[in-house]
Amino acid sequence: MEKQPLVSIVMAAKDTAPYIEECLDSILNQTYENWELIAVNDHSSDATPEILRAYAEKDVRIRFLNSDRPKLIPTLQVGYAEVKGELINRMDSDDRMPDYKIQVLVDEWMSYGKGHVIAGGTEHFVDEGVVGDGFLKYERWLNEVARTSSHYQQIYKECAIPSHCWLMHKDDFDSVQAFDPIIYPEDYDLCFRMYAKGLTIIGIDKLLHHWRDRSDRISRTWEEYKDNRYFDMKLRFFYELDREKKRPLVLWGAGRNGKDMAKLIQSNNDQFHWVCDNGRKIGKDIYGVIMEHFDAVPQLENPQIMIVVSSPDGKIEIQKDLDRWGKVPVKDYWFFA
Repeated sequence: MEKQPLVSIVMAAKDTAPYIEECLDSILNQTYENWELIAVNDHSSDATPEILRAYAEKDVRIRFLNSDRPKLIPTLQVGYAEVKGELINRMDSDDRMPDYKIQVLVDEWMSYGKGHVIAGGTEHFVDEGVVGDGFLKYERWLNEVARTSSHYQQIYKECAIPSHCWLMHKDDFDSVQAFDPIIYPEDYDLCFRMYAKGLTIIGIDKLLHHWRDRSDRISRTWEEYKDNRYFDMKLRFFYELDREKKRPLVLWGAGRNGKDMAKLIQSNNDQFHWVCDNGRKIGKDIYGVIMEHFDAVPQLENPQIMIVVSSPDGKIEIQKDLDRWGKVPVKDYWFFA
């Protein structure tokens, strides 16, 4: 058992009866056997609790609970309060695990120990039709981040670790407040808390999770996920963790994203240089800031650069400019979109 620490898998479930047996079977089929599943029903109106109860009766490693508080994070809190394991993982009740998932995560974690989070790749699937282009793009990006272990370098762009695709020691999870903050998106907030605590993310180039795409998933239907740029969250952590107000701040991008970010920066009582490549906007006064050409950036002393453009081609060209100047360390510029 010293080589097989107990892994506690925490899972909230709400109205996923059409999918949850497939999910539970994928957990039962794990080649790694020393796990427990804390499965918590979040006020389902379908057969979800009956299915969970039946599986718990078949295998003592599955424990079934009913949440006394509605919604996702409080339900996860109910489950986490019951864990007995040394290592923690989270699962979504409509997804699937490849049979090697927990074994791979544990083997990798054992090579590093406390202070490390192991994160791997993911793959979207649907029961009918095709996965949307947006999710496929996000999937490719996530897998590249895992392959290169560039989670913190990319953290302001998107949530760099899916909620179901990590493993860490319980002490480390407690040190970043576990499921305590009632903040959505909870997986992105957790990423930032790992960053703030200084946990080391070890990415592995291996598919560890099958992520179901469906029309009624909460990322499509909940108000908390409606504006998926999450600028408020990103900026809150940027000012907490990375902003050095004695250094000049550059906002790069004059489209909708750039304008929305400019307002948020001003709400933080911060001054900034605003740059773009749009000749029609350069020299204009927007929100009290004169738009400059991006060639002004290398003239600044030790700037911090926020890049807020949506065009993939635009991002490629900006990266070329940064590489050409060679004066801005990687840690001093961040893509925010």
